[in-house]
Amino acid sequence: MNKKELANLVAKQLNHNKLEVEEIIDSFLNNIITEMSNGKKVRLVGFGIFEVHSRAGREGRNPQTGEKIFIPETKTPTFVAGRVLKDAVKHRDSQS
Repeated sequence: MNKKELANLVAKQLNHNKLEVEEIIDSFLNNIITEMSNGKKVRLVGFGIFEVHSRAGREGRNPQTGEKIFIPETKTPTFVAGRVLKDAVKHRDSQS
């Protein structure tokens, strides 16, 4: 499912205009991005937690030359599924 399909589904379920629902979804996602870019967690109880993890800088090697190089610190977005989401997926698997 992509964002447009999600917006259409929500619009039908709530009997709302799909363009307004798309704007709401965009705003929702942009707020998550803004919070995470500021180093904050976004916790949606039952659904999951969006957070930023840091990986420390380290020494590595260029695979072609064997030369030592420094790999700088990196930050990556992560998602940890909440209990309700985990249970829904687990329950769905057991029905298949």
